[in-house]
Amino acid sequence: MGLRLTLKPNERIVVNGCVIRNSDRRQMLIIENQADVVREADLLDDQEERTPVKEVYFFIQSALLDPNIRDKVVPIVQQKLGKLAPVFHDDITVHIFEAANHVSCGNYYKAMRALRPVVEYEASLYEMINEKMSVAAAE
Repeated sequence: MGLRLTLKPNERIVVNGCVIRNSDRRQMLIIENQADVVREADLLDDQEERTPVKEVYFFIQSALLDPNIRDKVVPIVQQKLGKLAPVFHDDITVHIFEAANHVSCGNYYKAMRALRPVVEYEASLYEMINEKMSVAAAE
Protein backbone atom coordinates (compact mmCIF):
# COMPACT_ATOMS: atom_id res chain seq x y z
CA MET A 1 0.00 0.00 0.00
CA GLY A 2 1.39 3.38 -1.00
CA LEU A 3 1.33 6.75 0.67
CA ARG A 4 -2.13 8.29 0.38
CA LEU A 5 -2.26 12.09 0.45
CA THR A 6 -5.36 14.23 0.35
CA LEU A 7 -4.44 17.68 -0.84
CA LYS A 8 -6.36 20.82 0.00
CA PRO A 9 -7.18 23.28 -2.78
CA ASN A 10 -3.98 24.99 -4.01
CA GLU A 11 -1.83 23.08 -1.51
CA ARG A 12 1.75 22.41 -2.57
CA ILE A 13 3.87 19.33 -1.96
CA VAL A 14 7.42 18.48 -2.86
CA VAL A 15 8.05 15.03 -4.35
CA ASN A 16 11.70 14.14 -4.96
CA GLY A 17 12.54 17.84 -5.27
CA CYS A 18 9.70 18.62 -7.67
CA VAL A 19 7.18 21.20 -6.40
CA ILE A 20 3.60 20.20 -7.23
CA ARG A 21 0.59 22.46 -6.66
CA ASN A 22 -2.93 21.09 -6.38
CA SER A 23 -5.74 22.62 -8.43
CA ASP A 24 -8.60 24.54 -6.87
CA ARG A 25 -10.36 21.36 -5.66
CA ARG A 26 -9.53 18.75 -3.08
CA GLN A 27 -7.61 15.84 -4.63
CA MET A 28 -6.16 12.54 -3.50
CA LEU A 29 -2.78 11.25 -4.59
CA ILE A 30 -1.37 7.80 -4.00
CA ILE A 31 2.39 7.47 -4.19
CA GLU A 32 3.07 3.82 -4.85
CA ASN A 33 6.81 3.61 -4.36
CA GLN A 34 9.46 5.11 -2.07
CA ALA A 35 9.81 8.86 -2.62
CA ASP A 36 10.85 11.93 -0.66
CA VAL A 37 7.53 13.66 -0.05
CA VAL A 38 6.77 16.70 2.11
CA ARG A 39 3.80 19.04 2.35
CA GLU A 40 4.34 22.77 2.14
CA ALA A 41 2.79 23.15 5.62
CA ASP A 42 5.60 21.00 7.09
CA LEU A 43 8.38 23.19 5.68
CA LEU A 44 10.02 25.97 7.65
CA ASP A 45 10.08 29.34 5.97
CA ASP A 46 13.48 30.97 5.45
CA GLN A 47 12.12 34.04 7.26
CA GLU A 48 11.25 32.17 10.48
CA GLU A 49 13.17 32.93 13.62
CA ARG A 50 16.07 30.53 14.13
CA THR A 51 15.98 28.64 17.40
CA PRO A 52 18.06 25.60 18.36
CA VAL A 53 15.27 23.11 17.58
CA LYS A 54 14.19 24.88 14.38
CA GLU A 55 17.81 24.87 13.23
CA VAL A 56 17.94 21.07 13.51
CA TYR A 57 14.52 20.81 11.84
CA PHE A 58 15.80 22.99 8.99
CA PHE A 59 18.85 20.74 8.50
CA ILE A 60 16.58 17.68 8.34
CA GLN A 61 14.31 19.52 5.91
CA SER A 62 17.34 20.36 3.76
CA ALA A 63 18.40 16.69 3.72
CA LEU A 64 14.90 15.70 2.65
CA LEU A 65 14.76 18.25 -0.17
CA ASP A 66 18.31 17.80 -1.47
CA PRO A 67 19.76 14.26 -1.51
CA ASN A 68 23.13 15.64 -2.63
CA ILE A 69 23.83 17.18 0.79
CA ARG A 70 22.68 14.30 2.99
CA ASP A 71 26.15 12.90 3.61
CA LYS A 72 27.26 16.28 4.96
CA VAL A 73 24.10 17.17 6.86
CA VAL A 74 23.28 13.91 8.68
CA PRO A 75 26.30 13.98 11.03
CA ILE A 76 25.51 17.62 11.88
CA VAL A 77 21.88 16.71 12.60
CA GLN A 78 22.88 13.79 14.83
CA GLN A 79 25.34 15.95 16.75
CA LYS A 80 22.79 18.74 17.26
CA LEU A 81 20.08 16.30 18.34
CA GLY A 82 22.52 14.80 20.84
CA LYS A 83 23.11 18.26 22.31
CA LEU A 84 19.36 18.98 22.52
CA ALA A 85 18.42 15.75 24.32
CA PRO A 86 19.73 16.66 27.80
CA VAL A 87 18.14 20.13 27.66
CA PHE A 88 14.53 18.94 27.74
CA HIS A 89 12.53 16.75 30.11
CA ASP A 90 11.83 13.09 29.33
CA ASP A 91 8.45 13.65 27.65
CA ILE A 92 10.12 15.86 25.05
CA THR A 93 13.41 13.97 24.83
CA VAL A 94 11.50 10.94 23.54
CA HIS A 95 10.68 12.92 20.39
CA ILE A 96 14.32 13.94 19.96
CA PHE A 97 15.49 10.32 20.14
CA GLU A 98 12.72 9.30 17.76
CA ALA A 99 13.87 11.96 15.28
CA ALA A 100 17.48 10.78 15.59
CA ASN A 101 16.40 7.22 14.89
CA HIS A 102 14.47 8.28 11.78
CA VAL A 103 17.45 10.28 10.52
CA SER A 104 19.68 7.21 11.01
CA CYS A 105 17.22 5.19 8.92
CA GLY A 106 17.09 7.86 6.20
CA ASN A 107 13.45 8.74 6.84
CA TYR A 108 13.73 12.52 6.99
CA TYR A 109 10.02 13.26 6.77
CA LYS A 110 9.29 11.12 9.84
CA ALA A 111 12.20 12.82 11.61
CA MET A 112 10.62 16.20 10.92
CA ARG A 113 7.25 14.98 12.17
CA ALA A 114 8.88 13.61 15.34
CA LEU A 115 10.42 17.03 16.03
CA ARG A 116 7.13 18.96 15.63
CA PRO A 117 6.15 18.59 19.33
CA VAL A 118 9.65 19.76 20.31
CA VAL A 119 9.34 22.83 18.05
CA GLU A 120 5.96 23.63 19.62
CA TYR A 121 7.27 23.14 23.15
CA GLU A 122 10.30 25.31 22.44
CA ALA A 123 7.99 28.03 21.06
CA SER A 124 5.91 27.93 24.25
CA LEU A 125 9.08 28.30 26.34
CA TYR A 126 10.20 31.32 24.32
CA GLU A 127 6.71 32.80 24.65
CA MET A 128 6.83 32.43 28.44
CA ILE A 129 10.27 34.04 28.56
CA ASN A 130 9.13 36.97 26.41
CA GLU A 131 6.04 37.50 28.59
CA LYS A 132 8.14 37.53 31.75
CA MET A 133 10.59 39.98 30.18
CA SER A 134 7.72 42.25 29.15
CA VAL A 135 6.28 42.22 32.66
CA ALA A 136 9.71 42.91 34.15
CA ALA A 137 10.31 45.78 31.71
CA ALA A 138 6.93 47.31 32.53
CA GLU A 139 7.69 47.38 36.27
